Order: sequence, then C-alpha cells, then structure tokens
Amino acid sequence: MARASSTARGRPREFDAAKALDAAVQVFWQKGYEGASLDDLTRAMGINRPSMYAAFGDKQELFRKALDRYAEGPAGYVREALQEKTARAVVEKLLLRTVAAVACRGNPHGCLLVQGAVSTGDSSICGELAARRELMVTWLRRRFKRAQSEGDLPRHADTAALARYVATILHGLSVQASSGASRKELEKVVKVTMKAWPG
Repeated sequence: MARASSTARGRPREFDAAKALDAAVQVFWQKGYEGASLDDLTRAMGINRPSMYAAFGDKQELFRKALDRYAEGPAGYVREALQEKTARAVVEKLLLRTVAAVACRGNPHGCLLVQGAVSTGDSSICGELAARRELMVTWLRRRFKRAQSEGDLPRHADTAALARYVATILHGLSVQASSGASRKELEKVVKVTMKAWPG
C-alpha cells in the first residue's frame, strides 16, 4: 500500500506570514501604495493572490498591516527615543535614528509614512497615513509637556509648536533622503536643528 503524501493535494502551500509581510513592507516602501501592484506584492511575498487575500485581506488591508509591521520594525526606534531622560535627548536620538533609517543602503530611502502616499488618489490611504504622521506630533507634544512640568523645558516654550517643528524636520529628512541626500548631509541638518533647541 502506497504511503500518503504528508501534504494533501489541493491544500494551499504553507508560507511564513511574517517574512511575507516583511517583503510587502519593502515593496510598499520602495514604490508607495499606488505604485505597488498586486503582481509586485505577490511576487515579492512568494505567494499567489488567493493566499494573500486569505492571509492579509485586500491591498488596503495588507498596506495597513505593513504599516504596523514597519512601526514595530524599521521605525521601532521612535518609541525608544521617546523614553530618553530629557527632551533634548529625545529629539537628538529621534533625528539621528531617523537619518540612519531613511538613508540606510539596505532599505529604500525615505520613510514609508511619507513615501507610501506619493501619487496616490486613494483618500482612505491618504487619511490613514496622515493620521499616523499626526500621531508622531501627539507623542512629541505629550513628551514635551512632561519635560516642561519637570523643569526640563522652559515654561514659555510652546510645546505644540515645538512638536510640530520636530515632526516637520523628521518628515523633511525623509523627503531629502528619497531625493538623494547622503547620511552625512542629513546628519549636518540634525546638528543645525539641535543648535536651535531651546535652552
């Protein structure tokens, strides 16, 4: 009697969902939401469309999962930086780690939260990315408020404007990196920014 195959016929091929999602992150990061076709995604993920839909949902759902994965992985330094003891240390670490991330040779240049919105007319995706970028402003404002209450920032400092300023620099670093600015050039921008930090 012949032995049964360990993999039943007709059963979907098993794959590593985490690795597939990491591959999707890279595609979206490089091409943006609109530029990443389903063929690009499934080819990079090593799966077919039915498997993608079954595991991750449609393209929008996959993109949102990729954004979460990006926040936990390549952009995981953000939460670490917010734990620094002083507001100045928070900002300096955040800016330098951002430069390292957006200008890394092993990754697409720029930030997924910025690159993902390039040339997309999907209002839902644009709104999702805008909300996530705004979350950075919220986190910074809260951290600066705390620093102010601890005497780490002057009482007259406008924490809301300061948070928006830092977020603007962060996103600007991403745009500059995607335009070809080198890590050394971006680190000089960080030095200039820190010189303007309120004493």
